[in-house]
Amino acid sequence: MFTVTRVEHNPILSPLKEHPWEAAAAFNGCPIVHKRKTYLFYRTLSEPQLLKSPHIRMSSIGKAISTDNEHYTDRTVFISPDHDFDQFGCEDPRVTKLGDTFYIFYTALGSFPFTSDSIRVAVARSRDLETVDDKHLVTPFNAKAMTMFPEKINGKISTLLTISTEHPPSEICYAEFNTPEEMWSSEYWQRWHENLDAHKIQIRRQHDDQIELGTPPIKTDAGWLVLYAHIQKYGSGNPVFGIEAMLLDLKNPRQVVGRTKGPFMVPDSYYEHAGHAAQVVFPTGALVRGKTLELHYGAADTHCAIATIPLDNLIKSMTDSRHSYIKRFPGNPIIVPRDGVAWEAGGTLNPAAIDLDGSVHILYRAVSDKNISTIGYARSQDGFSIDERSDMPMYAPRTEFEKNGCEDARIVQIEKHLYMTYTAYDGITPRVAISSISVADFLKHRWDQWSLPEVITPPAIGNKDAAVLPEKINGKYMLFHRVGESICADFVATLDFSVEKIKECIEILGPRHGMWDGGKVGLAAPPIKTKAGWLLLYHGVSSSTTYRVGAALLDLENPTVIKARTAVPIFEPEEEYEHKGVVPNVVFPCGLTVRGRTLYMYYGAADSVVAVATVSLAAVLQMLET
Repeated sequence: MFTVTRVEHNPILSPLKEHPWEAAAAFNGCPIVHKRKTYLFYRTLSEPQLLKSPHIRMSSIGKAISTDNEHYTDRTVFISPDHDFDQFGCEDPRVTKLGDTFYIFYTALGSFPFTSDSIRVAVARSRDLETVDDKHLVTPFNAKAMTMFPEKINGKISTLLTISTEHPPSEICYAEFNTPEEMWSSEYWQRWHENLDAHKIQIRRQHDDQIELGTPPIKTDAGWLVLYAHIQKYGSGNPVFGIEAMLLDLKNPRQVVGRTKGPFMVPDSYYEHAGHAAQVVFPTGALVRGKTLELHYGAADTHCAIATIPLDNLIKSMTDSRHSYIKRFPGNPIIVPRDGVAWEAGGTLNPAAIDLDGSVHILYRAVSDKNISTIGYARSQDGFSIDERSDMPMYAPRTEFEKNGCEDARIVQIEKHLYMTYTAYDGITPRVAISSISVADFLKHRWDQWSLPEVITPPAIGNKDAAVLPEKINGKYMLFHRVGESICADFVATLDFSVEKIKECIEILGPRHGMWDGGKVGLAAPPIKTKAGWLLLYHGVSSSTTYRVGAALLDLENPTVIKARTAVPIFEPEEEYEHKGVVPNVVFPCGLTVRGRTLYMYYGAADSVVAVATVSLAAVLQMLET
């Protein structure tokens, strides 16, 4: 799994009013390194040409240069609209060097009003990136975003391009040539188009998704890495722009050998939300610097921006489709409803867990035949096999605010006491409640010593997924909880909630619309302290209502700050007991313990049973590298 980090100096290019040719926008940049400098070719957009007809914003291809990989200067026009085939605009360059020549492919607009037949691919060639040697119209049909592989494959000049962008569904296709001149041969393209299906890269998931080629291919040991745009609900008036990646076979680039399962990046920052096209991130170029992939993308059709991704983690996530770093216990599920036990007849699920006195103590939610939840108890010495299990609920409703159930507990130890937070349900509004017990009484199963619960969140506001951070931050206790779709937090001076209640919702982590966690997110288990930060696991719900698990790293001194967050899930439903149950396609952890350097994750599966999986703590922290 991997993280995506937007660089602090974003956007790296924005419109400049003093440059008429880029006064409205400077976006969709594609970089290339030449003579120890980074050259960035990007799409520029002028203000409307009021003294010319038609009065349109004109696109050109700009060039900027950086010597420090951060600041770009010497901004000039490199490719101008000066041929019949591009007289109304030059857009979205992709640059590749093959041999001693730089090929800069771009979208050429040949008519106004724009028609699909005049939106085509053109190429400009240069030997030095200072002057354009020649320009050619490449495709005689509607196409965009063509790019070249940086070396010949099987002796052929190899390229990718997107066709039918204006008549969806679009397709990303492969084309190869014997000579450069064949690239702009209409006879070649006629033959190529007659066998179109053989050239398509098969990555479409839904018929109404729009896919468009993004970056020039980058060679890795695992395959050719290509990032591309994936647009959900295209043409709906409310499209969702995302970025995905695929690996193509090194010798046969028509074959996909790995890919991300969905978008790993969607609009999230202010410069991606507002602009000429709001809510847009669009990949157009990439470089590898050391072990980091530097993704260049257009933001809101207005700015150039960069995000960085640990390359090895990205590649591993695309080739390890079954998350082999996490090991499910072969004996799963470890807790299932027992025959004839009415108080858990409706399911045993969503377990809290704590390691005390050499055993893991599991506090699982039990749903009765009357749909009332209580908290059951089980103990495991090895963390897997159940050695003891209560005949009656360990904890049951005692007050009016929880008369319809006590659900989804989390538990932490603070000094000599255990604090259990859970969802208290009165039949109308779920709220967070807390109860405590001494460690000594807990270990002796003196369940009558649980303190009288206090409801700690406001009335009439749904609130769930709560936990106490097990140590103070700047003299106060931090409580995580979920309001609406997001994980929130608040700070309190005391855990005596007869004195103090949660009053604030400091948003810690929210959903990413269009991604695997785009529906809502909630805290999984209480965060674990590591040298790198507080490790927080969370569940994310997609638009398809599948529950998956992600990870985030919070700052040690200020846990309201997210240092890193996985772009893709680290755990998701795969086994039958996770796919089939009361609520299908759910993995829902509430308990996390550490033994040595191994994390034991206790989770509810399909809202029906309890299961456990293990993972190396070092492996999870490596996923959170930035």
